[in-house]
Amino acid sequence: MQRTATLEPAVLDVIRDRWSPAIYSSRAVEPEKLRSVLEAARQAPSSFNAQPWSFLVATKDKPEEFARMLSCLVQGNVVWAQHVPVLMISVARMHFEHNNAPNRHALHDTGIATGFLMLQAASLGILAHGMAGFDAAKARELYGIPETHEAVAAIGLGYPGDEKGAPEELIKRNARKGRKPLDSFVYEGRWGQVSALAG
Repeated sequence: MQRTATLEPAVLDVIRDRWSPAIYSSRAVEPEKLRSVLEAARQAPSSFNAQPWSFLVATKDKPEEFARMLSCLVQGNVVWAQHVPVLMISVARMHFEHNNAPNRHALHDTGIATGFLMLQAASLGILAHGMAGFDAAKARELYGIPETHEAVAAIGLGYPGDEKGAPEELIKRNARKGRKPLDSFVYEGRWGQVSALAG
């Protein structure tokens, strides 16, 4: 899990070393590690402590359930995600439970929980790949997701695999992606004015 690029400011190793591969090992994720990853999501902060997230989980050791979740993915993701040992779909409750008011932070908070999940996984040597390419309407139908909730993203989770013998297309997708520099998104005073912190 070595990255080719180095980061100037100091960050935790687990953040620096995390990435989203497209080639995975067939090795199963141990149940206790999977529970640990989900516990990390449970500990995430949220607006009014609403904890609006849920995670649908399918593991390779239950082939019918795995195939059902895999069928929600677009074909471009099926190509690699069929090989991961764990698939998930994150779901957000779009209204607060205490007063039923719209929760405009539900997607944000579900994203934070997913980030915690991914970092905990990385700390255990397990890598997660988030996917926007899935059919949210099909997921709603197949899993009975209520109208009060929205399917947010699909996630593939597992141990990184060996590129040897993998199709060229997957090897290209498996490459680690670069990151934008701080001065492209850290502003001060007004929109687009680069903060001195980014220097």
